[in-house]
Order: sequence, then C-alpha cells, then structure tokens
Amino acid sequence: MLDFLLSLLILTGAIFTFIGSLGLARLRDFYTRLHGPTKATTLGVGCLLIASAVYFSVRDEGVSLHEILVTLFLFITAPVSAHLLAKAALHLKVRSLAPEPDQARNEEQSS
Repeated sequence: MLDFLLSLLILTGAIFTFIGSLGLARLRDFYTRLHGPTKATTLGVGCLLIASAVYFSVRDEGVSLHEILVTLFLFITAPVSAHLLAKAALHLKVRSLAPEPDQARNEEQSS
C-alpha cells in the first residue's frame, strides 16, 4: 500500500513538473509563462517532496522535517516571486498578447 502511495505521488509530481516546464517553454508571452513554474511545477515538486518525506519517515523512526520545510518554503515563495515578477513586468510595460479591455467597459464599471 505504501509503495502504491509513493508511486502515485512520484508519478503525479513528475506529470505536474513536466506540464509546468512545457508551459514555460511553449506559452507565448511573459505573463502566461509565469503560470508554468508557479502553478504546475510548484505542485509537481511539492508532490515529489511529500513522497520523499513519507518514504524517509517510514524508513527511519522519525518524521522527516527537511522535506516538509522545503515544501512549505516553496509554497510560500513561488507565488510571492511570481507576483513580484509580474509587477516588475507591468512597471517596465512588457506587452501582453491578451487584448486590451474596452474603454467604455472600464468607465461603466468605475461608476
């Protein structure tokens, strides 16, 4: 049963990491490329770290805190770094491929 759980976590982590890396390479503009490493790859590496923590906690007689701390650090820092990158790109006026919103629609929403 433990082998099945570990295999599932490793396979899920590998799939998410691959999809995130593929998204980073294939998406067309900077803003959409942020989604690859911050969402899918973070979940993938998180699954791999949780599988490692479960394996070493069962194999040894104590809880493996190294992987849990790395997972928490990853889940905290990845969204913050993506937010800072997006703000820097907006400040530098990096163009997006998404269409700009209509002026009339913005005026209706503000009133």
